[in-house]
Amino acid sequence: MKLKQILRTKIIVPVLAIVLFLSASAYKNDFFEIAKQIEIFTTMFKELNINYVDDTNPAELMDTAIKSMMDDLDPYTRFYNEQDVQTSRLNNAGDYTGIGAKVLTLKDKLVIVEPYKGYAADKAGMKAGDEIIKVDNVVVADFKEDAGNLLQGAAGTEVNVTYKRQGKTNTAKITRESLDIDAVPHFSMIGDDTGYIVLRKFTRKASSETISALNSLKAQGAEKIILDLRGNPGGLLSEAVNIVNIFVPKDQLVVTTKSRVKKYNRTYYTKRNAIDTEIPVVVLIDGKSASASEIVSGALQDMDRGVVVGARSFGKGLVQRPKPLTYGTQMKITISRYYTPSGRCIQALDYWNRDEKGKATRTKRENYNEFKTRNGRSVFDGGGVQPDIEIASAKQTPISKAIENENLIFNFSTDYYYKNQVSDLNSFKLSDADFKAFKSFLSTNNFSFETKTETAFNEALNVAKEEELNGAINSEYNSLVSALENYKSSAIDANKEKLSSLITDEIIKRYFYSEGLYDYYKSNNPEIRKALDVLGNPTEYRKILN
Repeated sequence: MKLKQILRTKIIVPVLAIVLFLSASAYKNDFFEIAKQIEIFTTMFKELNINYVDDTNPAELMDTAIKSMMDDLDPYTRFYNEQDVQTSRLNNAGDYTGIGAKVLTLKDKLVIVEPYKGYAADKAGMKAGDEIIKVDNVVVADFKEDAGNLLQGAAGTEVNVTYKRQGKTNTAKITRESLDIDAVPHFSMIGDDTGYIVLRKFTRKASSETISALNSLKAQGAEKIILDLRGNPGGLLSEAVNIVNIFVPKDQLVVTTKSRVKKYNRTYYTKRNAIDTEIPVVVLIDGKSASASEIVSGALQDMDRGVVVGARSFGKGLVQRPKPLTYGTQMKITISRYYTPSGRCIQALDYWNRDEKGKATRTKRENYNEFKTRNGRSVFDGGGVQPDIEIASAKQTPISKAIENENLIFNFSTDYYYKNQVSDLNSFKLSDADFKAFKSFLSTNNFSFETKTETAFNEALNVAKEEELNGAINSEYNSLVSALENYKSSAIDANKEKLSSLITDEIIKRYFYSEGLYDYYKSNNPEIRKALDVLGNPTEYRKILN
């Protein structure tokens, strides 16, 4: 063996061995820590179940433990037990077997949010606002799992429900049936030349239903399109790409995903020939348009293919992937962030740098980064998709969010339905007397809310007390508190337009279902009116995009 070969063997091989050893050690150390924590948890879990003073439910404890652990991450990384997996499959597929109603699960009751027109709950006479307290022989308040699952079952089977309506207890027998939940619940013409398409969710049928709707509207004479993504929480990323592909040619970049794990770094391009690359498009979004809705609106905006109207979208720029686990369970893990064609990530909340209370922080406007559309227009990251035309009344406010979160608009609309008759859809208008009644309803239900400013003032006063400065600032503090109280008392009137819109939407659905609401929108909704104005003025449309 030559001297160089001997040296190479004696020096390089040991060095490579050391590198491999160090790499393996780091790999082992990482997994040693995981194994260590699992062993600690296993022994603790065993001792708890053996020695606890009362009987425990191991499955329930573990389900709670796993889901609580996920709470320290982002809200989209989630563990699904067997029932959760089934529910998730139904949501993505759009297939559902049950009573045919949107149901809200509360601690002691199931509330009918919306009975779908012509389906089982509707045929059985159930109404929005009905509070189901018993399903067959199971009392909802005593059921520890998701009580909404009690309503599901094979098509053709019967379920008996006991419910409260306006203080009276009633019973109903409902025959379960299969329900095909449309991704596109409504499409129709507005005037002679504008098509209106509502896309509710990005299920596996989203693009095929949207294409069918577009072709039908074009056959009826549509030369312009309004695509309504308001309230659309998202769904399948692949379907978002397919929706964009309807309006842009093949081989166009729609979205890029970037991950810590290289195999999840993906670029998604349109794969088919477009249905129509020329038809003018307005996309409607609001604060509840998220995920796939933001991919579609953001991509069409970046490509200058459509004008976006409404309110800033939710700001979810994270991508999840399901991972099958044992015993039919599953985990959905946030694996990457997505980026629109211009390169922006519209994620609004930072779950990895939380504030002192453990809440995710919102990206500040001054920290947004600027990007350019194909035509050179400025767009920004960090806070959802900003519409090209913002409609003030479409934007949620702190007080409207607080009122909605307490279901007060929903409950007021329930009372309104049983006290008033509405026979003509298009002539309905919430009167000043109705809004005054709503304010009284809020007062009767002890509605109050705390602003972020008020919270900060209270925290500052507590610090001042610790530093014994409260005596020196008491009068100024009380003046500020008084000013805040004055603001809060006038805030409902200041938000009258937004609140009236939310109340009107809910009341319309009580009398005319969601189908009636979409028809009402076509004549009365500010976002749709603005969309029609833009589409009706080709010069303005082109000016916005250029």
